Amino acid sequence: MFLGERLKKLRLEKGLSQQELGDLIGVSKVSISEYENGNRIPLLNNFNELLDVFHVTADYFLGRDMIAVSEEEEPYTYRIAKEDIDILKALKNEKSLYLKLYRDPIRTVELIQRKLNK
Repeated sequence: MFLGERLKKLRLEKGLSQQELGDLIGVSKVSISEYENGNRIPLLNNFNELLDVFHVTADYFLGRDMIAVSEEEEPYTYRIAKEDIDILKALKNEKSLYLKLYRDPIRTVELIQRKLNK
């Protein structure tokens, strides 16, 4: 789910075509397209090559990252309630809904609110 979307985003940010990225990691343009569309998962060695090309972690590609930024010099701490974690876990089990929330959270929440108010 996340791998394809993030792969495409990183590829475009780096200005690479699918063919160019495929050449870098030793796969075809079709394979890159299949990865981006979520129809295929890269083999471990190709996955590692993608990590190296884009200088990201496996957690980033798999959607298990959390980046916190502090604009001040002091350490940044972020706390999340157990209930919020439970909500996220439940949402991740509903892959279609989770993907919609991921892609367009504001619109998806508005649609859910409308549905609940009927």
